[in-house]
Amino acid sequence: MSKKKHSVLGMAALAAAGAGAAVLASKSRQEKEITEAHVDPNYRNTERGKNEKNSKGIYYTNGNYEAFARPEKPEGVENKHAYLVGSGLASLAAACFLVRDAQMPGDHIHILEAMDIAGGACDGIFDPMRGYVMRGGREMENHFECLWDLFHSIPSLEKPGASVLDEYYWLNKHDPNYSLCRATVNQGKDAHTDGKFNLSQKGCMEIMKLFFTKDEDLYDKTIEDVFDEEVLNSTFWLYWRTMFAFENWHSALEMKLYFQRFIHHIAGLPDFSALKFTKYNQYESLILPMQKYLEEAGVDFQFNTEVTNVIFEIKDGKKVAKTIECKVKGVEEGITLTENDLVFVTNGSCTEGTIYGDQNHAPNGDAEVRTSGCWNLWKNIAKQDPSFGHPEKFCSDIAKTNWESATVTTLDDKIIPYIMDICKRDPRTGKVVTGGIVSCQDSSWLLSWTINRQGQFKEQDKNQVCVWVYGLFTDVPGDYIKKPMKECTGKEITEEWLYHLGVPTEKIGELAEHSAICVPTMMPYITAFFMPRTKGDRPDVIPDGCVNFAFLGQFAETPRDTVFTTEYSVRTAMEAVYGLLGVDRGVPEVWGSVYDIRELLDSSVKLMDGKSPLEISLPGPLNALKKPLLRVVKGTVIEKVLRDHNVIKEGMI
Repeated sequence: MSKKKHSVLGMAALAAAGAGAAVLASKSRQEKEITEAHVDPNYRNTERGKNEKNSKGIYYTNGNYEAFARPEKPEGVENKHAYLVGSGLASLAAACFLVRDAQMPGDHIHILEAMDIAGGACDGIFDPMRGYVMRGGREMENHFECLWDLFHSIPSLEKPGASVLDEYYWLNKHDPNYSLCRATVNQGKDAHTDGKFNLSQKGCMEIMKLFFTKDEDLYDKTIEDVFDEEVLNSTFWLYWRTMFAFENWHSALEMKLYFQRFIHHIAGLPDFSALKFTKYNQYESLILPMQKYLEEAGVDFQFNTEVTNVIFEIKDGKKVAKTIECKVKGVEEGITLTENDLVFVTNGSCTEGTIYGDQNHAPNGDAEVRTSGCWNLWKNIAKQDPSFGHPEKFCSDIAKTNWESATVTTLDDKIIPYIMDICKRDPRTGKVVTGGIVSCQDSSWLLSWTINRQGQFKEQDKNQVCVWVYGLFTDVPGDYIKKPMKECTGKEITEEWLYHLGVPTEKIGELAEHSAICVPTMMPYITAFFMPRTKGDRPDVIPDGCVNFAFLGQFAETPRDTVFTTEYSVRTAMEAVYGLLGVDRGVPEVWGSVYDIRELLDSSVKLMDGKSPLEISLPGPLNALKKPLLRVVKGTVIEKVLRDHNVIKEGMI
């Protein structure tokens, strides 16, 4: 790496000091002649037009004024109908916004779901034939602006008079989340990552360079294209890849967007103190309250209805959805549409084609596969116009988009002591347990596991503990079970987990057989949204020219936000409803921490484990600039800001 690249972080700190120095220095200049700048006679300072809607029919805003306001009823909404394809979080959120903000009659809203249950990827069920199943979990934070805008209106199912947000807020106030052991090595021993990122100066520079790179320069590039071993062998990368499920071959653009989106949580990355979790699994905590809200509003749920295509009339740039083709319980049907019939499609799915194993069977061969046809639906739609995206960029390489998770349920108390040795908490208290995933740093599968508040299911036996386990590398032999994870039964996955938990090898077989039951789930497309992409691969929420059609969810494009989050699903839903219905209320912008100098300064220090950017040795004359600039900002608000965030330390001035 060149000296120029090495200087980026130090230059950022110098810029913070230098900006103030320039202002102060200008006051001391004594110029005899002032050159009057040319003034445009037509220029006027004003805020008129600040909240004008964009070409998609929406505008972004921030602050409580718009957040607390209720929009007026859009004109003509009572003459419209809405068809929502899928019943995952994005689709249910769109239906909620149709009811709450667009004030559409509930019986005009039709949710078409291929499965026999709502929720999509936000699942959590008890399967009588297998046991408890959670394919994944949802990590949330305080700046999911659209998500909390929605859930402050959804009534709690357990607390009368409270919203889902209320109960979530109270829960996380009383029982804040944090981890006491982030990673293990050598069969359950604390890896002592100790809240450090362990990045070299060169590694920090690579991250900062990515941070400042334009989106266009990262199209179709992988993480390996922008990082070398300085980052990829660091503790930072262990945290990052296991928490967010990034692989080395995934999108460098998505990596950058994540870093910018959550820059305010860099300090909370090592111990998960930035995260907040629901009381129960995501299905019971998020999906069921929404479903009840919609059912009480009269919304029409049509299960076992697989939509196979939406047929468009495209003329002179105007795109009108004219027909929905579907199969209702296997019988082909069609729904004729007018411009007053709005269609919202969740395109693609990370859990499509999930393969279910059980205690004694691997998720392969004759195992059950559950599919909704959503990838084929997107392909059929995309054939009709380039603005509808390119699904093949995301679903064509299963080897790079899969990983496997498993739900292990303890049947007695014999495994509990090994869990407590690592997480330092009793998992049966109903409070935070691991506080996030525990990653087995030396695992061949790169195994991670977590225990959220128990019971994770309302009807769960109080003496049982549900553990979520996942492996990023499914095609390599394990350390105890000498075969790939994707070929393992539930019992064998439990054995591998127990090995990394520190259970003596002579006890592993007995405990896996009689003290736990495990349901593995192989998900071929679970990280499909992280595949390298370019502009247009993900369609806009409302594609150009569409008058009655929108995309929803993780494979629709909305600026600045990050996929694989509940917020992304809800944000696309809000944009779609507000845009197509003309709802006159601002969509909350993505939290602007990336533009906050305080967060940028703070994160630069945290990334270097407490070292100030001013302590970096810069090339040539740049080092000589430090002290003169610091002397100029001394005694100003700039010095205070730099001190507050440990950029200036004692003795530097």
